[in-house]
Amino acid sequence: MQRHYIAHACLLAALSSAALAATPEDAIRPLQDQWAEIKYHLPEKQQAERYHALAEQARKIALAQPGQAEILIWEGIALSSEAGAKGGLGALSVAKAAKQQLEAALKLDDKALKGSAYTSLGTLYYKVPGWPVGFGDKARAEELLKKALAINPGGIDPNYFYADYLAERERYSEALRHLDIALKAPPRPGRELADAGRRQEILALIGKVKKDME
Repeated sequence: MQRHYIAHACLLAALSSAALAATPEDAIRPLQDQWAEIKYHLPEKQQAERYHALAEQARKIALAQPGQAEILIWEGIALSSEAGAKGGLGALSVAKAAKQQLEAALKLDDKALKGSAYTSLGTLYYKVPGWPVGFGDKARAEELLKKALAINPGGIDPNYFYADYLAERERYSEALRHLDIALKAPPRPGRELADAGRRQEILALIGKVKKDME
């Protein structure tokens, strides 16, 4: 537990300097690192609160460095992760805030971070309930996820999330094909924890898909 408090304090210090970072890549690095720490090392019951804090810090950086799609993407990722961790109808307002930031990032640069805004926004569209409860839309989700793949066809995240979407639609053969691509994706420098955690999710989804196909 103490290790996580220390990590949080280090994050706050890093994010303070990130607001003055020379490039968007420098600014988002501490956000990426802490997101992976929350996602793959923190107990699930503690994640929503920490994602919320991460989103607030991303907002501060975005205000300090306006017009940077990369920072807005990571604000959207933090918010969508918070919504996923919270779950239920209470998470809808957070999901809507994530949608807003990701759409703003797309208007600035839809190819930023290899199309990550399309991946995250497409995932929101298939995870969030549809009308009249929420804005979820399966057809819109697939359109956005395919746009992400067009920009980054061999990427671990766009292939994993599209495979997850396909598995939910019971399009199992297609899902397995994209999971295989995701598993073979090249490592991302500086994202070792995120890559390792994602590969575990890929393997778990492969097992689930194969079981569902029986």
